[in-house]
Amino acid sequence: MNEVRAEGEAWREVEQGWRPLYGDFDQLGVSVEWHDFQSPRPLDWGRSFHPRSLEFCLNLDGRGAVGAPGRARSDYVPGNCGYYARADEPLIATRRAHDRHRFVTLEFSRKHLQKQFVQNESDLEPEIRRVIFDDKQSVVAPARPMSIEQRGVVASLAEPPVAKAAQILWYQSKALELMAHFLFAPKDPEFFCMRQKRVARERVERVKGILARDLANPPTLEMLGQQVGCSPFYLSRIFSRQVGLTIPQYLRNLRMERAAELLRSGRYNVTEAATEVGYASLSHFSKAFCETIGCCPVLYPAAKNVILDR
Repeated sequence: MNEVRAEGEAWREVEQGWRPLYGDFDQLGVSVEWHDFQSPRPLDWGRSFHPRSLEFCLNLDGRGAVGAPGRARSDYVPGNCGYYARADEPLIATRRAHDRHRFVTLEFSRKHLQKQFVQNESDLEPEIRRVIFDDKQSVVAPARPMSIEQRGVVASLAEPPVAKAAQILWYQSKALELMAHFLFAPKDPEFFCMRQKRVARERVERVKGILARDLANPPTLEMLGQQVGCSPFYLSRIFSRQVGLTIPQYLRNLRMERAAELLRSGRYNVTEAATEVGYASLSHFSKAFCETIGCCPVLYPAAKNVILDR
């Protein structure tokens, strides 16, 4: 509770925009927090950093900066992440006025990490190892773009896909997942070209998932690019190359498959099915349905039954 009260004081100006998700810095040595706020003036968020701590920030939106006196600062822009480690003296950290700030912080007690990893210190990423085992030094690492995996974890934190009773365990698993992303050195570094292909596949799969979530109100190509961390032009190119369809063609197929499923259920008429998948025009819906499914929507359930009877 002391840790929560201290954190609450640090975020008092934007109280509704700060939410502890998991942990307790003093008791457990780790805390995960969600932030979503706007401030009419620059905000000193360095007050929330604990002495002898190591904190990771995964920044979705808004601009901020973290620096140590007499050293270069690290700028946080939408879509990047980084870490900073406070010793005893405060760090200088600000969030820009009027921006919408959305970010997750994962904060550790360095003493807690020392106990956790004393037996496998050599497996830690070298710079992180130095930070953890020299807790008398403040460090501000350069921010870098988030990986597709990190973006996926962060996006899921605001709305956990589990029942309320299971959320503590779920958040704990996500904290461990983020630890694995940041703390450990990869054993088998990928060749650059292999990594590019893997990241492209992951981006395409992420786009498929985003489109399937809301067929009636799909995001624009620009929004998709922002969510998966690349330009709209590049996203269109890798999607077409891997799927064999453009993003609009793939979305139309998804919509028609869903509409066919609704019609087969018998609980939706053609108008309702069209609306459910985002079509305001019945003529446009019918044309797309015929071209994709091979049958007019008004005849589809009956035609399907005839085929099945044969």
